[in-house]
Amino acid sequence: MRSWIWTLILLAVAVTLALMVNDHSGNVIIVAQPWRLEMSLPLALVLALVAFIALHWLLRLLHWMGNSPDRLRAWRGRRAQRRDIVLLESGWINILEGRYVQAEKDLSSLLSRTRSADRKVLAGLSAARALHLLGEYARRDQTLQLAQDGAGQDSRLRQAVDTVTAEMWLDQNRAQDALDLLEPLQDASSRFLHATRLLLRAHRQLGHADRVYALTRLLLRRSAIDETQARLFICESAAQRLESVDASGWNALWGDLSADERLTPLVALAGARAQERLGHPAEAARILGAALNRQLDDRLLRAYAQCDAEQARQRLGHAELWLKSHPDHPGLLAALGQLCLAAQLWGQGEHYLERSLALRADIHIHALLGNLHDALGHPDRALQHWRRACEAADTELPLIHRPLPAADTRADPQFLRSPAGAVVAAPIMPIAASAAYLQDSNEESLEIVPPPVTPAPAQRPPPSAAEDDYFDTAPLPGVDMSLTSDRSGQK
Repeated sequence: MRSWIWTLILLAVAVTLALMVNDHSGNVIIVAQPWRLEMSLPLALVLALVAFIALHWLLRLLHWMGNSPDRLRAWRGRRAQRRDIVLLESGWINILEGRYVQAEKDLSSLLSRTRSADRKVLAGLSAARALHLLGEYARRDQTLQLAQDGAGQDSRLRQAVDTVTAEMWLDQNRAQDALDLLEPLQDASSRFLHATRLLLRAHRQLGHADRVYALTRLLLRRSAIDETQARLFICESAAQRLESVDASGWNALWGDLSADERLTPLVALAGARAQERLGHPAEAARILGAALNRQLDDRLLRAYAQCDAEQARQRLGHAELWLKSHPDHPGLLAALGQLCLAAQLWGQGEHYLERSLALRADIHIHALLGNLHDALGHPDRALQHWRRACEAADTELPLIHRPLPAADTRADPQFLRSPAGAVVAAPIMPIAASAAYLQDSNEESLEIVPPPVTPAPAQRPPPSAAEDDYFDTAPLPGVDMSLTSDRSGQK
């Protein structure tokens, strides 16, 4: 549209000039001694216009020829940039497709040829990623060092190198090394959310429950982590913190948890154990009861059933209320049976345990029944349940149907005590020899008992000449024949 407008404007100007020249005819005289040039006014205007255009293009040509070196350098730069982009794209496509060897070749070639600092760092990090996936950690570290050198003093590139390096170290479980790189990137505003996620991963590997709890809360507020995963991390770290909490820090720690987090089995179990350790069994029962009101978990039920006789009757009343809505829950029946044992309600406890055993046979129920029958004076039934508990503990163990024979200890060395009190070694003599030694009750003398008489073996006929030729009877060099069983070397 703009070209049409300019065309119309030029036509209008040309028509206007033509009319003006037609109405004002005249001559133009140019005098330059000794020359005198005379021409008409229209011709002079046309020549002036042509001279202006020619001069303009001449100056542009001179400018273009003067800028040829810069233009050549720019062309070479664009060609190198296209080549770098092709290598970078090819390398990343190979990484995404799993061809790590070819990706490393392309990216290493780009790393050695490119002159751009950004592409050098990017190629180094990409090649290090390919080497990391190949398991060549020594070459990976060398490539990362090249990327670090290429970053120079650019803070943005150095942060990129540190982040990628920390992520690879976390894959190797080098959490402390990764933590040293990630800590400077963590600021008050937490703008680097990916670095914060990596920092959370490092603290989880190191078992720093306090930092895991704080970072998970931070990422959850920024919507930078999956909510289900965040709840799991919060519950795990809160349970670890509750294991070592003292009386002064209980209120702050427990009050920072939401009502939904307190009712999770992991947190409720850790909180109950902490209250038991602090000497508050009633508070522990309240925490477990609140969680069990929401969900009957076997771990919580076993913890709820572990109490003394004073707490057992009170907890038994609450557990029987749960039985109305869950009459066939084996874990609840086992917990009721254990509470009855603690309260010494033997008949009711056996009833609950037998009902639980009919629904699910496991080690815990058999062990409780064994303890019950042992307390009632039924050793046979107690032993039977204990054996079944052992069998259920590991079904892969081989079952021994009969006992192994006793070991033969007749040839073991014996030490006798003389009347003076000194310990002397009994004479070493095989029992299968001339006699067996028995020690009397006074330990002062030895009685020689002859062995039972056995018929002499039949005499072997003398060897033939062929056997004498075949078997070499010469003594073996380096062998003391006096130490052999036939004692042929003794004279």
